[in-house]
Amino acid sequence: MHTPDDPYLYEEVLVSPMYLAGSNGTGDAGFAPVAHWPHHYLDEGPCQLLVTSPDGRIRVGWFGDDFELWKISAATEAAAATRWTATFNHVTPAEIVAGLTTALADDYAEADAHDSNGRFLANRAIYWADAVRPLTDAGWKRGVPTTPGTVEIVAPDGQAGAVIDRRRYGPDDEAVTLWAGPPGWGTRAEAVFSTGTPSHLIAATAAVMADSAPVIRERHQIDRRMEHLVTLTPAAPAAGPSVSRAPTPLDVRRTAVTQAVHRATRLPRTAADLRVMAARSRTATSARTGAPSPVAAAVARLALNPSAPRRSR
Repeated sequence: MHTPDDPYLYEEVLVSPMYLAGSNGTGDAGFAPVAHWPHHYLDEGPCQLLVTSPDGRIRVGWFGDDFELWKISAATEAAAATRWTATFNHVTPAEIVAGLTTALADDYAEADAHDSNGRFLANRAIYWADAVRPLTDAGWKRGVPTTPGTVEIVAPDGQAGAVIDRRRYGPDDEAVTLWAGPPGWGTRAEAVFSTGTPSHLIAATAAVMADSAPVIRERHQIDRRMEHLVTLTPAAPAAGPSVSRAPTPLDVRRTAVTQAVHRATRLPRTAADLRVMAARSRTATSARTGAPSPVAAAVARLALNPSAPRRSR
């Protein structure tokens, strides 16, 4: 039994399979491919951080206290209706989101600045298999669909898959869902793509899910219900005999933040909760890079404006 301030909980471990690693509390990995794009920190509304392409046609939104944590879309013009939308829930590893944002950054870089089109606005391929080909190439097999008119692809371990709905034709209908983990609020990761999403963008996201490379997490970031489904390997060699030392300022901050998070058993809704979330994110990020993450900055801005409306789905 580990106490909330146990240093063991902060040990960095390699988690595999990656799609079961969950979130690390920040969206930095998902934003990294588009870090050079304009950032808009929003004090009103559920979207806390919006990163857009320079012309505003691609939008990457972070909804810090919603079930759908990420909402990514593209349009022919900045003020036009969206052509397609992809959402990622709060359990989805940001590394999976990065599969999509990397492809979008590449598409935008190759697009003609004077052309209203671009590969990120391409029509979806007629053949559904193109969108999930990285999964089938990696050995994922067709499963038995639970709903007529759908196709299911399942990972060898049975803990992840893709559902392709061939009955939907409306621009806002859900066409492809990538999932990982058992059903549950804190265990099931989901990425949902609308019917208009170009197949190569879905495939880029699926390719990350199929990648066998592990990701780094701190032990406390792994949901206890997932521990028996993942392999955890210390990210650094075991240290020698421990030497008693006085706590550093970082130790003190970590203890205070962990105890506060331990007490806050619900999703952040109040200004105090947002401050806890911001402190936790700043602590984790500054310990590694020495600079605040864009998500932590967005949360901190909202903490200073507690009157902003909130929603939950």
